[in-house]
Amino acid sequence: MTRPSAKSTRRADAQHNVERILDAAVACLGRDPDASVSEIAQAAGVGRVTLYGHFPSRDVLVEAALARVLADGEKLLAGLDLTGDPQDALRVLVGSSWLLIAQSSALLEAAQASLPPGRVHELHAGPARRVDQLIRRGQAEGIFRTDLPASWLTSVLHYVMKGAAADVATGQLDRTEAPRLVSETVLAACRAGG
Repeated sequence: MTRPSAKSTRRADAQHNVERILDAAVACLGRDPDASVSEIAQAAGVGRVTLYGHFPSRDVLVEAALARVLADGEKLLAGLDLTGDPQDALRVLVGSSWLLIAQSSALLEAAQASLPPGRVHELHAGPARRVDQLIRRGQAEGIFRTDLPASWLTSVLHYVMKGAAADVATGQLDRTEAPRLVSETVLAACRAGG
């Protein structure tokens, strides 16, 4: 039986630390967009030196945490069946992605405050493309209005979801009611013929 080398053990330990740090960053920044590196390191059970060894700045850590949340979301959303009636597909998409949006709204706020302009938009390109393609399909089928660009209607969905997440966070909106309200609000804005 071959024993793992010291180098492969260090590599595994380092990867374990990275995962713990990212878990802690997602959790801490998900609660408080102003969470400090010290708080994140403490939650991860590592020292600041270890954290900075993997993530040289808070901005790099925030970006990595957001990228991880988006990648996890992509795994969940990639399997959705968005064929059929575009309105039903939009409801499915909102219902499936709502919890991800609600859980990551504070992290998104941290990213918008930390990252260069446009970087958050770049990281969201995949999820935005999914919505944009659905809206374009609905426009081509005459279900969704064509007097407004698909990119604008995609942004409307994003803004409504973000607003709903903020209302849930402040207790103004029941978390279980949010997906229906978001879907119906966006569909009212998207439907052809008003």
